[in-house]
Amino acid sequence: MLDRTKDIAASAQAWLDEFERTLGAPDGAGLDRLFLADCYWRDALAFSWNLQTIAGGGSIERELTTLAAKVAPGSFKIAPNRPPPRWVTRAGTNNIEAIFNFETALGRGSGIVRLVPDANDGDRLKAWTLLTALDELKGFEEQLGTSRPRGQAYSRDFRGPNWLDLRSASRDYTDRDPTVLVVGGGQAGLAIAARLKLLKIDTLIVDREARIGDNWRKRYHALTLHNQVQVNHLPYMPFPPSWPTYIPKDKLANWFEAYVDAMELNFWTGTEFEGGAYDDAKGHWTVTLRHTDGSERIMHPRHVVMATGVSGIANVPVIPTLDNFKGTLLHSSRYEDGESWTGKRAIVIGTGNSGHDIAQDLHSSGADVTLVQRSPTLVTNIEPSAQLAYATYNEGTLEDNDLIATSMPTPLAKKTHVMLTEQSKELDKELLDGLRRVGFKLDFGEAGTGWQFKYLTRGGGYYFNVGCSNLIVEGEIKLRQFSDIEGFVTEGVRMKDGASLPAELIVLSTGYKTQEYLVRKLFGGRVAERVGPIWGFGDGLELRNMYARTRQPGLWFIAGSLAQCRINSKYLALQIKAIEEGILGREAGRLKPRHCERSEAIQNLSAETVWIASLRSQ
Repeated sequence: MLDRTKDIAASAQAWLDEFERTLGAPDGAGLDRLFLADCYWRDALAFSWNLQTIAGGGSIERELTTLAAKVAPGSFKIAPNRPPPRWVTRAGTNNIEAIFNFETALGRGSGIVRLVPDANDGDRLKAWTLLTALDELKGFEEQLGTSRPRGQAYSRDFRGPNWLDLRSASRDYTDRDPTVLVVGGGQAGLAIAARLKLLKIDTLIVDREARIGDNWRKRYHALTLHNQVQVNHLPYMPFPPSWPTYIPKDKLANWFEAYVDAMELNFWTGTEFEGGAYDDAKGHWTVTLRHTDGSERIMHPRHVVMATGVSGIANVPVIPTLDNFKGTLLHSSRYEDGESWTGKRAIVIGTGNSGHDIAQDLHSSGADVTLVQRSPTLVTNIEPSAQLAYATYNEGTLEDNDLIATSMPTPLAKKTHVMLTEQSKELDKELLDGLRRVGFKLDFGEAGTGWQFKYLTRGGGYYFNVGCSNLIVEGEIKLRQFSDIEGFVTEGVRMKDGASLPAELIVLSTGYKTQEYLVRKLFGGRVAERVGPIWGFGDGLELRNMYARTRQPGLWFIAGSLAQCRINSKYLALQIKAIEEGILGREAGRLKPRHCERSEAIQNLSAETVWIASLRSQ
């Protein structure tokens, strides 16, 4: 039945049937025969309670055999209400892509298998990639749709507290501490808090800004998102269909405010998280929060989620002689708009998105602008080139596209982005040639993997051109290399060739400090050492310490674009729910047998059946 046939749906279901039968065999022997030699399995909690990618048929067989015996997977069926199996091209390979549903002893999941004819085995269809992702825990499903709360507690008792009374009490925390404290109220904080809310986990967001959305509202005046609206929805509440393709920062900030209200998220503004310490014996944190009025609150959450983003603390490098400059010196995070600098001279140091956008904003306000390049930078036109990576989001449902994005293992994602980068270089050839002519230093990411992997490894180093590059080519914005600067003087910059660059304003678009720096500052060196590197890939196939348990119990990290936060907040929230319900051990990443009494679906399973292997460090 695994021969290549015209009925691709039947072929895909046949593969799933054999996969399920082989998983149920005592030793799983023969699983490797269902996979190509060069293949990948990505698991998002369903088998391993981790985000992990396994490469190679032999390794996949060993891992699946070990884990399947303990989670009892079954009911692998082509998903009836999703796109049927179809021929597609992913990472340059033509394959049958099939979305399926399945169950384990503890939950329900969905996945994607991509089947390719194996020329070395009579063109039998074998798995090239496999995703297994946990969607919900049995007995702890989100209350959505027909399962929504009825609201009878306050709608039928006319003498009791109404909805507003209950919301105020929930938000004030006068008589309790939250189970989860989320530090940071941007897209990462809102996404994880919304997921936890739907899983009935008491969650408080704290943010030092005075108003919800200020982390976007206070950015420079001309800012809009650089990717398109269809990619950027938050969980549960998509943007209205009338919204512009590129969302202005203030519009997004106002949406964040509305989202918190509509989703009934507990949010404290004007609240600084000053740090915390973990009590291993009690299994909770002691954290200090300071309000803008100077008052202090000590709390004991069981979990702290750091949602301060990839860009947390401004990185102001030590630049020799910069102290000589007597004009206005700003980091890009403090820049607002160029109206105050009309007719004046400005130097912007740094050529990422912020540096280019600030230089263009100053120029459009009538300032005389010089952009200083510190290192080679990837440049791509915002349309169509920068949007090539989001092509799948132009069709199908958001849920399907998120699953497709989740299913791509890192090596194949890199291969895809190499192809997209080559395509964009051709599309942008005229612009790139012009930049080279004026001395702009270009690069295209490690091994040509493009802007997406620059973001995933270093959080920047690229620019989506919305006009600044054209101004540089035309000489409207001057370009200098940092390496040609001899030093800073009272009135500006002196170059090695003797030229002088006078300026009233210098903007340092020099990025932000790493998450490791923030962890060390807030939690101390011991916790920082225990957690290790955050963000980037290291030698692995998953982002380090993101969206999954770290070696520090109760400490989690979520960051990234709106799409990344929407997708991965689900997996982070499910892990916290599993810990809080006693399904998953806090300390060692293992299932606890006491959960058996909580769910009829697993009452008759032995302790050994619900015992999961130790968490793999990322």
